[in-house]
Amino acid sequence: MKIVDLSVSIEEDLKDPLPFSIRYETHEEGAEFGAKLVGVTPDDFPERKGLAGEFLTLTSHAGTHVDAPWHYWPTSEGKPARTIDEMPLEWFFNDGVVLDFTDKPAGYAITVEDVKEKLEIINYKLKPFDIVMIRCDADKKRYESNYSEIHVGVSTEATLWLIDQGIKVMGTDGWGWDTPLAIQAADYKQNPREGVLWAAHYAGKEKEYCQIEKLANLDQLPPFGFKVSVLPVKIKGASAGWTRAVAIID
Repeated sequence: MKIVDLSVSIEEDLKDPLPFSIRYETHEEGAEFGAKLVGVTPDDFPERKGLAGEFLTLTSHAGTHVDAPWHYWPTSEGKPARTIDEMPLEWFFNDGVVLDFTDKPAGYAITVEDVKEKLEIINYKLKPFDIVMIRCDADKKRYESNYSEIHVGVSTEATLWLIDQGIKVMGTDGWGWDTPLAIQAADYKQNPREGVLWAAHYAGKEKEYCQIEKLANLDQLPPFGFKVSVLPVKIKGASAGWTRAVAIID
């Protein structure tokens, strides 16, 4: 069995416009903190060294994460939208499929026909609960200043089509599932109308699904024939949960 890491790390060097910070607590600081917890002094620990730790300030959408239906809209399919802690775990461990869109330029919006064409190329028919992942290799540039603006996006129509095939979880190695924000904004400002800003996300109003953003290393996977685990962290009432996404190849 081979396990391929599909996650980006949560780190301050990642060029993500969403703010987050990490404060690393040293072993010496851990002795001070630990002494207060257990009612002793730092001198009671070996060489005044306690347990190292970290304090993080971040959004649930930092790093590789799974978006819940609640992220998209208060309702989904006419019912209250579910939060990440309410989602069935069975959704997040299934057969994986990689669709290679490295031939498309940054900002391209993937259509239904594009998805069908890629499936035909790899000779694969989708089945319910497959986890479909869009590869554009944006993760290779996650330390560059324009990381959030160099991925391909998925159209609303293609998102809904995938859901209609029984796909409950879909993901991308780009910063976001939609086209880059700058492209959305420019299009909207030129012609203000509905269906431009976060259009694919809003597909979740009509049909329930989850999406994974900021995947990595999809180039290390075959088109299919492997399992994917993207179990999200259980945050009560949250719109997303971090995941250590992995592919399992037998």
